[in-house]
Order: sequence, then structure tokens, then C-alpha cells
Amino acid sequence: MSRFFNGKKIELLAPAGNFKIFKKIINSNADAVYFGGKKLNMRMHRKDYNLTNEEILKAISIAHSLNKKVYVTVNNLFSQKDLKDLTNFLYFLDKAQPDALIIQDLSIIDLISELDLNLNLHSSVMMNVHNLETIKTLKKLGITRVVASRDMDLKTIKTLHLQTDMEFEYFTHGDMCIAHGAQCLYSGMLFGKSSNRGLCMKPCRWNFTIKKDGFVYPTDYPMAVKDMYMYEHLPEMIESGIVSFKIEGRMRNSDYLVQLINNYSDALNRYINDPICYDRKKDAYSIYKNRKRDLSTGYAFGKPGLNNINRRFEGTGKFYSTGKVFSKPIEEWPLTKERIHHIKDVLKSKKIKQNKPSLSVKVNSFNQAKIALEEDVDNIYLSGDVFKPNSPFSKEEILKLTKDKGNSKIYLGLPRMMYEDDFSKFNQLFNSNDLGLDGLLVTNLGAINKFKKSGLEMIGDYCLNIYNHKASDFYKKQGLSSATISVEAPLIDIKETIEKSKLPMEVIVHGSPVVMYMEHDLYENTNLLNPLAKEDNVYFDNDVLVLVDDKGNEHPIYRDNKARNHMLLYKDLCYLPFLKELYNIGVNRFRIEGSHYNIDDLREILHIYKKALNDLTQCEKLFNSLKATHAGFTLGALQFD
Repeated sequence: MSRFFNGKKIELLAPAGNFKIFKKIINSNADAVYFGGKKLNMRMHRKDYNLTNEEILKAISIAHSLNKKVYVTVNNLFSQKDLKDLTNFLYFLDKAQPDALIIQDLSIIDLISELDLNLNLHSSVMMNVHNLETIKTLKKLGITRVVASRDMDLKTIKTLHLQTDMEFEYFTHGDMCIAHGAQCLYSGMLFGKSSNRGLCMKPCRWNFTIKKDGFVYPTDYPMAVKDMYMYEHLPEMIESGIVSFKIEGRMRNSDYLVQLINNYSDALNRYINDPICYDRKKDAYSIYKNRKRDLSTGYAFGKPGLNNINRRFEGTGKFYSTGKVFSKPIEEWPLTKERIHHIKDVLKSKKIKQNKPSLSVKVNSFNQAKIALEEDVDNIYLSGDVFKPNSPFSKEEILKLTKDKGNSKIYLGLPRMMYEDDFSKFNQLFNSNDLGLDGLLVTNLGAINKFKKSGLEMIGDYCLNIYNHKASDFYKKQGLSSATISVEAPLIDIKETIEKSKLPMEVIVHGSPVVMYMEHDLYENTNLLNPLAKEDNVYFDNDVLVLVDDKGNEHPIYRDNKARNHMLLYKDLCYLPFLKELYNIGVNRFRIEGSHYNIDDLREILHIYKKALNDLTQCEKLFNSLKATHAGFTLGALQFD
């Protein structure tokens, strides 16, 4: 059942949660079906979902007999233990020969090469592909299709499509996330169930109130986004260059999906048959009537603002198919003596011979950077996503800092999201003259590819989501000199990854990494609401917007200069009591995420950590003298083995 528009083949891609659903979906009007095996994919909550190896073989055979395609999702981040299962699964898939694998963790590329397998690869939406440099790099690596970032508009897709022959897939209908792909880390740090490993507990869909500037605002579920709905805009998707129209729904039942698939299939056929007199709204009411949440076009036509926030059924906090609760607010895990002793026991290792440990800090302003220089911090990262009210680091500020850097190294951080204008601006900055920089803190594969010939050292930021040693080895081949391990990685994975990695790994040991990175602007939304009452923030300045959960915890949201929002932990990570044990297993770079600190607090924290790294036997004593700057200290994902 092939479809062509102006000679270009397009497909309607449908989900199947298990084999029973697959048998219904494959006989609908979809052109291709995607599903996961029993492990290693992004839908791992239910044991009765996903397909066994035997079912995968049957599904591929059935689909191919009908001239339809099958894509298998191997698209989560892999733990060290997963790598063993992954090898066997890849051998099986090589024999089964689906039409493609959908992947997130880049370690799979080297593994397929090492095993000499013949498997076609598509990049998952979890790779958050959003610029031409990343697309060009993925193409060199053998990727044949990218699932474009959910936050990418159709105009950008069209621009990119005209510059590459890469295939583009785009979500057309279904459940969406508030955060950029693979840039939500909170579920893993709170529950040990990572949103990047198919186990998201959806803290974004909690009932929060908002406080800002001393006022309380009337909000229900302010980060709970609507379902994607592009039924009335298929012509614009086709004209943008999209070849695969993807329906989300691997946790949905077959009756709901078949009706939806057939509605979209009919619309595509009608447009192909008569694009001049095409009726966009033929089945729009039927789709609306059977919706699970309310509907939105997401970011397809630009930032949607409050129009993207759902009110329908949000608050049940349940899976629609099972009634199980996703999650309720819990406290960020505190430091306890028992857990610290356990961590030390697990990290026990023969001391690895290595250089003196170094301290790194990410800073948000020129004044913070000056404090880091005064404290003789080894590595200073100038943030690429500067929180307001500060402005991005100017050329003049960079030159002043590098002129007086002494023994410190200064690295310029790049933004997490880099579009074509960002590459143009940074390229001009680097070409203008010698800035005195020692390197770059890189945030995406495209930036690594673009700037690897600059002569600057490249350090991988934690948003690369390096979760296992095969992934770190991949990035070493791409040109990184070191990288930051995922803050979602639990204790055993951190230990094994660091011990096995060929690439030196940095660990964030204090402060707050961004746990949700959003295009959605909660600050702008408050301008459309009338405050209910006056109330000051407890732990954060009033100009910082906080989301208050049902337990009264204040989750700070910082806004950068491009109006992107960054949710931080409300407690600070603190690994000070076991720095010595981390050093003994091979950690040489210890990092503080300091962008949210005031000058005095930052100075005190840097001073204590410098002392600790100069004499690792003093860590516990120094911890006892360390004051909490916000709501206390947390272990984050190190609460979990």
C-alpha cells in the first residue's frame, strides 16, 4: 500500500504495544509498524506489553508478506548490565532483519560495527536532533532517518530537508513531553526510574501551583502538555519534507489506534488524490470526540504557550489503560549516614594511580567566574545557557577572564539547543581572534563535529547522557578529551562505567544540574494569569519562579536569555563525604554546578571543595562544616544501586 506525493514515498507509521495489538494494527491502513522487544526500549512499565523474540519474528514475517515495514525500538539508554543483553538482542535482530532499529544510545553504533552486523538505523526522538551538523554527523555514522525533535517547527524541518537527503520522521499524533528529548532527568533521580530508560514516572504531570515575585498563581498541572494533533495539517507536513508520519501510542489499545490510523490514512490518501480540493476537517470531530487528552499542534508552528497545556483528565495521575498511578510527589533523597557508608563500601577499590584531582565549576556570570579564579579552581565552564538576569558571556568578558586566568583553564559552554544561527554566531566568535580559551563544554553531537577542528579541547557536558562505558568510548572517538557522566546513573553504573571507560569521566559532586530543560516558558504564562495571593518563596529569591508540589516543596525554574526554562533540584547534590572513594575508582575531575548560587555561597562551596581535594582524608570533617544553601542536600540517583 505505497503512497507517493510528487514522486516521493511517504508512510503512516503506527505503534503496537504487544503482539495481539500488532495483529490488529498490521491489518489497518498503516504502512509501517513500530514496537519493542521485552527489554531495551522506551516503554518498560508493563510486563504484558512489548514482544518476545518469537513474536518479533512472526510480526516481521506477517508485515513483509503484506509489503509493510517493521521498525524495532532499541531506544533507551543502556546500563552496564544492559550491554550484555544488547549484544545477544542485536545478534537476534540481525537474523530477524526488521526494516530498521530506532535507537537513542550511541554506544549501539560501535557495537553493531564490532559485531559486524547488517542493521539499518533510525535515530529516536530521544536524540533530540535539531541542527544540520548533527544530521550530517549521524549520516556519516550510518543513520538513515532522524525522528526530528518534538520542539522543532515545520519551517525549520523544511530548511534542513533542503540541505540534506536524510529522511525525516515527525510525531503526528499522541502523547508528548514538556521537556526536550532526553533532557528530563528528574524521574531517574527521584525514583530510580529513568525517563530515558522507558520508566518515566511523569513528575511533570503533578499538580503544581506557581509562585513568582511574591505572588501565588492559579495553575493546575502547568507542565502537563496536550496530545499532538496534526490531522488538519498534513499538507504542511508533506511540504516540509517529512516522509514518515508517526503516531505515538504503544500503551494504547487497538480499538483506539485502529480508528485513529484509518482516519489519518484516509486523510493522506485524499490529499494525494486531490490536493486542491482537500477537506482538512473530514474526521476532525471524530478524533476530537475520542481524544484521551485535549489536542494541540505542539511546536509545529512555533511556541504554543498556554495553548499546549492540558486540563482534561490530568489529575487522575493514571495510566488510561491500567489505572495504575504514575507517581506522587516525594522528597528528594537526603544524605543519611547509612547510605553514605553503603556508597563507600560499593566504591571500595584499589587506588588507581592518577594525577592530582581537579575541581571544575560551571558559572552563570562574569562575577561568578571571577570568584572561581580567585579560588584557583582548575576548570571554569562559562555557561552556554545563562540564567537571567545575567546576560550571555560577552567577548570582552571572555578576554578579561582568560587574560587573568593564572593556573585555571577556562572553557566556553555551548547552549544545549543549537540551531543554525547559533552555529553561525559561535563560528564567527571563534574565528574573530584568539579568545584565550582552553576549550569548549560541548552539548550535542553536531557541535562536536563542527568545532573538533578548532584546536580547542572539548569536554562533554552531562546532557550527552553518557550512561555506560561503550557510550563514553564512542565520544572519545568523536574527539572528546573527557565527559561528564549522566546524573541519572545509579551507583553501580557509575562505578562500572568509570572503571571501564577509556575516556576520563567527570562527576558532578555538588550543586544542581538541570533536571528538566524546556522550550515551554512558565514565566511568560504567569503574565496571562491573575495572582491569587501574596506569598514569598522560602528557599529561593522571589524573582525565581518556583513550582510548589502537593507536599509544599519548591521546585525552582530558571529562565535563560532565549526564554527557555530550566528546572533545578530544590536540594543540592552533595557527594563531599565520598570524594576519596570516587577518586580511588578513577575519577579525576570533580564538578560543581554553581550557576544558581550567590557570590558568597559559591565562594564558600569552592573553598571547601578545594580543601577536600587537596586532602581527601578530610572530606567527612569538611562535610560537617558545610552549610546547606537551599532546602538541604540530596544524593539524587546515588540513592539507588
